[in-house]
Amino acid sequence: MQVKSVGVYGLVFGLALGGFAVADPVDDVLVIDEELQITTRTNSVEGHPLPEVISGWHYRSDETRALEADSFDNPGMLGVEDGESIWHKVEGTKGNSCASCHNDAAVSMKGVGARYPKWDEKSQRPINIEGQINACRVENMDAEPYPFDKGGQKPLTAYIKHQSLGMPVEIDLSEGDMQQWWDDGKETYYKRTGQLNLSCAGCHEQNNGKNIRADHLSQGNVNGFPTYRLKQNKLISLHNRFRGCIRDTRAEFPPAFSDVLMGLEVYTTWRSTGLSVETPAVRQ
Repeated sequence: MQVKSVGVYGLVFGLALGGFAVADPVDDVLVIDEELQITTRTNSVEGHPLPEVISGWHYRSDETRALEADSFDNPGMLGVEDGESIWHKVEGTKGNSCASCHNDAAVSMKGVGARYPKWDEKSQRPINIEGQINACRVENMDAEPYPFDKGGQKPLTAYIKHQSLGMPVEIDLSEGDMQQWWDDGKETYYKRTGQLNLSCAGCHEQNNGKNIRADHLSQGNVNGFPTYRLKQNKLISLHNRFRGCIRDTRAEFPPAFSDVLMGLEVYTTWRSTGLSVETPAVRQ
């Protein structure tokens, strides 16, 4: 009976993707604190399947968009403030904090969040901000690495990425084997999985702009992570969202920072090229 129930749901879900009316992204401009204009629409890079890349901000309600436009109202900024405290917190046996090596994050971290993931020679694989934080904790602080989504991992990641607010996303695929990871991520993006037989592309490329249940499907660009999701009332990391989407296809999701999800992060970050870093974005 359970399998039959899921099958019926999958049929309804599939019909919804094909049959719901298009609701175009709103025509609006994001200016944070009436000072910093954010690039939320831009021409895509060569080889991109869509002619224009559009931030998920354009697909949200008036009220949600307004939250992101005001740093005082943006609930994700509480996480950024927590991250600032962690930046200065001494941990580990070496008596270091992040600030011990990197000083003022507004200077040393400016642009960092726009360029990750990048190639890591030591591990011979891409490394994201979370991975770099853990590498620094182990090597430079002699502190324990953060478990996925625990401790200060999300707020510290949000704080570091927030220093690049407004800067365009641009990763370097010429480093190491980044191109191969891009290829693998692309394969994952288009692969149908789970009992609902859905892919990332099925929602975010072929049906973006359509309403499915109470949600307005965006292009799935990742320039705002960690993102504050109102329905969960907290910051959500990128790999958490990947796993949530895969779970929603009724498939078994891979571990965070696994090869599958790191490839997907490389590919989806490339798809977001040219959009401004919005961290912490606000979504429903």
